[in-house]
Amino acid sequence: MKSSSMNTHMGSISIDNEVIAQYAGTVATECFGIVGMARVMKNGLAELLRKDSMTRGITVSLTPGNKLDIDFHVIVSYGVNIPTVAENLISNVRYRVEDFTGQEIDRINIYVDGVKVID
Repeated sequence: MKSSSMNTHMGSISIDNEVIAQYAGTVATECFGIVGMARVMKNGLAELLRKDSMTRGITVSLTPGNKLDIDFHVIVSYGVNIPTVAENLISNVRYRVEDFTGQEIDRINIYVDGVKVID
């Protein structure tokens, strides 16, 4: 079990990385222009993940300085400005995950693995 932990005056708190990934994925899918998380298959094609398995498209790791690194593999809507969507995603995830966990985020990496036309 990989987890992030912190010590407080009341004791130690440990948050599983899967919990952080689930929360970060929920925040990400609320952002304009993000269709969902992606999983890249062996043939190089990206598959849109369902909401119950979105954590496969997110990797959370802990840096030596006890900060979080989060990687997102996303599918974006056709016609959106990708840099603007990425900035919005980074801003929202950074604020809400840091508030949720109490831990600082060092880096958020976004990999756009696909584009989908939304009706």
